[in-house]
Parts: sequence; C-alpha cells; structure tokens
Amino acid sequence: MLTRRHFLITTAASTAALTLPNLVEAEEYVFDPTPQEVRIKKDFLPGEILVLPRSYYLYWVTEPRKAIRYGVGVGRAGLEFTGSATIDRKKEWPTWRPTNEMIEREPHRYTQFIDNDYIMPGGPNNPLGARALYLFQNGIDTYFRIHGTNAPQTIGSSVSNGCIRMLNEHVTDLYDRVPVGTKVTVL
Repeated sequence: MLTRRHFLITTAASTAALTLPNLVEAEEYVFDPTPQEVRIKKDFLPGEILVLPRSYYLYWVTEPRKAIRYGVGVGRAGLEFTGSATIDRKKEWPTWRPTNEMIEREPHRYTQFIDNDYIMPGGPNNPLGARALYLFQNGIDTYFRIHGTNAPQTIGSSVSNGCIRMLNEHVTDLYDRVPVGTKVTVL
C-alpha cells in the first residue's frame, strides 16, 4: 500500500537525486535505514562521514568509492546543520539538556528545563539515545550531534532540532568505527 509518507519520501528523494551533484551512484530509490555497503561517486576520503539530509542517509567512507550507508533523521526546515565539522568528542549514554533556543521555541515541550539547571541523565528515555558524536567547528562546539534516538519512527524524516539521528544499534556501530577527529560533511 502506498502511504502518503512513502510517496513524499520517494518524491523528495527523486528530486534530491536530480539536484545532488553526482555524489552517490544512481539506483532506484526505496528508503532503507539498514546499514549496507554502497559505492559512492565522489572522492571522499576513507574515514570521513558524509550526510545527505535530503535522502536521509549518512555515509561512513571505508575506502575510495565505498561506504557504509545508514538511515538517519535530520533537522526540520530552518534548523538543519550544513557544512563541515569534526567529531571532537564521543559519549556513551550521553546526558542531555535542550539549548536555550529550543526552550524558547517550544517552552510547552521543555517545561521541566525552564528556570533550572536540570540535565537529563543518559539512558533509554534520553533523546540522544545510546551514543553521541559531538560536532565541532574550529574547536568550538556547534551543539549539533550525530546521536541515537528514543524515537526510532523519526528515522527517514526531518523532525529534529538540527541533529542527525540514528537508530541506537546503528549509532553504536558507527561510534565504534569512528575516532575523535573524524571529518563530517553535511550537504
């Protein structure tokens, strides 16, 4: 059965495939978040991460023209991260507190964080999930992360406050592969 979500994702992916400058070899588009080895066209260096938000995929480049592809959720319109960064910090079961901007934007959602210094401990109810990779630019924390999620249904959509979400088992796999200092490019 063709759902509205499947139609929108397929349409968006088809449009993105036409507008992206030959970064990934063309293939029939069916969103599949399962990690899998794929060929990539552009010459990204082994050990780099490439994120294509319009197709909801993150690529961990393993060797020239080859990568492991993971499905992701990304930032909603106006909140997404783009550009280059490095992973300067990694954390298992990270703690979390929304940024002041997030609290101002949605105070009804973040009432437990208003007028206090409460930090949510790591664990299965934490929005950052099982692992977090902290993105920095020129040594400064961007407050954007590649992280797990306690909302797996959001993978393949644009709903976050800018972070790149992965299923917990997928971010754990990526976390074990990438060292601190890894370059991340989000187009």
